[in-house]
Amino acid sequence: MKKILIYGVLAMAMLTGCNDFLDRRPLATFTNTPSYWSNTSNLDNQCVVFLNDFVGYGNGIGTGWFYFKTLSDDQVNNNNNNWQFTNVVASSADWKDAFEQIRHANYILTGLKVSSLADGLKANYAGLARLGRAWTYYQLVRQYGDVPWIETVVTTEDYDIMFGPRLDRDVVMDSVLSDLSYAAEHITWTNKQRFTADLALAMKSEVALYEGTYCTYRNATDNAGKAANPTRAKTYLEACVDACNKLMAKNYTLSPSYKAIYNSVDLSTNPEIIFYKPYSKNKFMHSTIDYTMNTSGTHGMTKDAFDAYLFLDGKPKSTTTLNTNDAAVLNAQDQYSISSALAVRDKRLQATLDTVLAFKGHERSRAGSHAFTSSTGYAIAKYDNVVDLTTDERNNTNKQFTDCPIYWLSMIYLNFAEAKAELGTLTQADLDKSINKLQARAGLPAMTLTPAADPANNMGVSDLLWEVRRVRRCELMFDNWIRYWDLVRWHKLDLLDSENHPNIYLGANLTNVTSPEVDVNTDKYMIGSNTLAQVRKYEKKHYFYPIPTGQITLNGKLTQNPDW
Repeated sequence: MKKILIYGVLAMAMLTGCNDFLDRRPLATFTNTPSYWSNTSNLDNQCVVFLNDFVGYGNGIGTGWFYFKTLSDDQVNNNNNNWQFTNVVASSADWKDAFEQIRHANYILTGLKVSSLADGLKANYAGLARLGRAWTYYQLVRQYGDVPWIETVVTTEDYDIMFGPRLDRDVVMDSVLSDLSYAAEHITWTNKQRFTADLALAMKSEVALYEGTYCTYRNATDNAGKAANPTRAKTYLEACVDACNKLMAKNYTLSPSYKAIYNSVDLSTNPEIIFYKPYSKNKFMHSTIDYTMNTSGTHGMTKDAFDAYLFLDGKPKSTTTLNTNDAAVLNAQDQYSISSALAVRDKRLQATLDTVLAFKGHERSRAGSHAFTSSTGYAIAKYDNVVDLTTDERNNTNKQFTDCPIYWLSMIYLNFAEAKAELGTLTQADLDKSINKLQARAGLPAMTLTPAADPANNMGVSDLLWEVRRVRRCELMFDNWIRYWDLVRWHKLDLLDSENHPNIYLGANLTNVTSPEVDVNTDKYMIGSNTLAQVRKYEKKHYFYPIPTGQITLNGKLTQNPDW
């Protein structure tokens, strides 16, 4: 299938002069005529701009949402392990860019009101714009909580809107759900590289799961006065299940290979893919593979994440009868191998990590002569492609052209099972048609409704929910910024406190390494690079980003988030 290179497109000239809706500078002018909005080519060009919001593996030498989003308990950043914000900032692209995209969506929706296109065509483009707006508002609410809701093209005369207050985040999320429901019913595009009705359903399943669980676990003390709301949670969890059922009834099937989702140069034929970001050799490329082998040091998997993977008997480390010795062993190539430890674990772990460690004194050369180290010793191999990419293409920035998955079937299975488990309606048949398909691909026994208790359960949830969350963590390891926001919606950001949970800063077992050149703890597990001086302390304020002070200065009705 031909790749349509629509990512990395710059916004059209109509928006280049626009700042967020609180900016006092004059708005950009635009020839807003019925004839313009009656031309489908013009509307196509307007709508593909929303695709820039899906970062994927990044653009060129920029970092993406896969592998790089290391603020979680899954990875240790080689340089900085602190929170996204430690101080209030004057400005932030997270806020500014979002409102530019919202303005863009509202331009399209306003223009369609004067379009002479047939109703079905107009509804399609309205669906595309509302999907783009929904995605943007979903990001804003996750980050900031209450935010202004804008559904018109704001001009300098709209003073009450430009300088209005933040709206209750629950009300905003209801509008997001409405936008996604409309998009799922009216979008007619079918190309998986662009917006489709199936993408709207997939996004709806994610957003509804987020909101349903957020409203289940939040509390008034930590979440700006918003207490848990079981009734609201039930409504959203049921919406998630409905969206998942509709997608699971369609012609998607699991890819036989877990790793092929992440390292393919052509995802168009992968039966699991719902929406993906295409890359193309010498035209539009990324650097994700190279960054996993960067000579400046790479972000390694934590011991906490490593220990989350089950053994092949379907049991965790505390109860398995298989060999639990995870110490690296020196091989004939003077490398410290973890092949034996990987051989008895979930096959997803085998697909995610290199078979040998990479740390100071024992650097790893996986592609060419460039030797690298990992912050925890564990080297990430999940995204590498040794078949279709040359050594040079794997080992340099802006040289990789593997496609990036954004939504795919395993995500839907995970959303479905978790929502049903939260509702208390999960059946064995539900598990068998969702999570157990993932377990089979990972070489694990099927999950039952009554799994054995795991002493590692530190989330205060049932054994069933703990195991459902485990599958999600292992299936989506390092993917699309997912783990951080999972911890937010489960109200478990405290697990990122490195003093109370030291395993999130530990790495590989170096028991067999004589006088290692890296720090180890008393049990000989590697202490993540540079983390000794980077203690990360949880505070409840971290559930929200700070509102940029520049925006508060412009609009006195904006209030700051708690404790910032």
